[in-house]
Amino acid sequence: MTPPDTTSPAVLEQLRRRSADRERSRILFTGATIVTMDPDLGVLHGADLLVEGATITAIGTDLSPDGAVVVDATGTVLAPGFVDTHRHAWQSQLRRTMPDVDDLGAYVTSTLAGHATVYRPHDMYVGTRLAALTAIDSGITCMLDFSHNSRTPEHSDAAVQALVDTGIRGVHASMGPHFGDWDHQWPGDLARLKERHFAGDDQLLTLRLAALATDAIAGQALAYGPELARIAQDLGIGVSVDAVFGTASSEAVLRWAKAGLLGPDLTLIHATGLTPSAWRAIGDSGTTIALAPTSDAQIGLETAIPAIDEALSVGVRPGLSIDVEVALAGDMFTQMRALHTIQRMRAVNAVHGTDRQPVRITTHDVLDFATLQGARTNGLADVTGSLTPGKKADLLVIRAEDLNNMPLNDPIGTVVLGSDARNISAVLVNGVVRKWNGQVLDVDLPALRDEVHASREYVLHTAAA
Repeated sequence: MTPPDTTSPAVLEQLRRRSADRERSRILFTGATIVTMDPDLGVLHGADLLVEGATITAIGTDLSPDGAVVVDATGTVLAPGFVDTHRHAWQSQLRRTMPDVDDLGAYVTSTLAGHATVYRPHDMYVGTRLAALTAIDSGITCMLDFSHNSRTPEHSDAAVQALVDTGIRGVHASMGPHFGDWDHQWPGDLARLKERHFAGDDQLLTLRLAALATDAIAGQALAYGPELARIAQDLGIGVSVDAVFGTASSEAVLRWAKAGLLGPDLTLIHATGLTPSAWRAIGDSGTTIALAPTSDAQIGLETAIPAIDEALSVGVRPGLSIDVEVALAGDMFTQMRALHTIQRMRAVNAVHGTDRQPVRITTHDVLDFATLQGARTNGLADVTGSLTPGKKADLLVIRAEDLNNMPLNDPIGTVVLGSDARNISAVLVNGVVRKWNGQVLDVDLPALRDEVHASREYVLHTAAA
């Protein structure tokens, strides 16, 4: 098996020179197994993929190089970049500070009512940048940052700038903080944010309004309803609603349905323990769902069971998300495997001892959730989520002949069940190489480490004072 040329410094140097001239940049990956996640294209073996500028322009066999930088991708799987539909990125310097947290209240008390209240804009920048770089390293090319610590305009600007500086396809979902002193500039500041950071139609970053489902945690000001819906509509942005749990959230969903506030531009996060009538309203309206498989199960949110069967029963194919790294793993491989395992376990258990057949999801399903459906959930289905000519070049090169993956038999199974961040040889976002030969580019790791440690020490010591 010929090793891929993603290990070649010379190829990387050619790619970086070409990237400086976006109009003329052409990259041709050859000989790969291509998992397109495009329903019309499927999986292609021994195939080529051409990137011109920021866009995938062709997929097939024996494509002409025509001046392109040629990357021999034999022995690899090319796949769409993963899409994270909900992560509180600002917290990442507090990773695993509470790995065995056993209820939502403990997280709220420690992180949101404690550590969050002392964050400076610089800490927002450090945490968000670390989260985005780690996302890229693990193959996440699009990340929705549910930035619910917007204490001042400067805090929001710092979080947005961190996304810009990493080169990820970022979605900044802005919300005011739950507790502590803040400027109360949100949601009014969204108009300024849009004008300053999100004015262009063709850019890596998009803006959303973030809110909570009810007033149970932090009061009425942060709860989604007609006023916040109107603000989002006036700005032409989508809405992501967190903490959608149980009876109170079910009642809220039905109120929103009655008021015409549900729809494809609205994402409900978690959606655990909702009533059948709430799910019917979600399905009928085309409202999107962001599941957080490890968060629901590990922390124990409402029923603690990811609502995959409930979503599928009303025709909703959800996106997947990481949620909080203070307690959880930060990669999409973990989310896919957790959901795949939990749903299949429940399906078999439900019919055990009967003659009924279990209805189980597949590895293709969870990869679809982690890519194309995640893009749809983030409002970016026309931009990313599949390797489709005309879409932006957000893609992964996964080594399929590494020790833990060889031999390549089922490519989707290899991506979902066999691979992890160490197997990701290359990551492109918008046609720009962000990871190469297993290393995230343009990152001074010692300097980043110093920044992360200093920010963590400031936050922990100040919050404890």
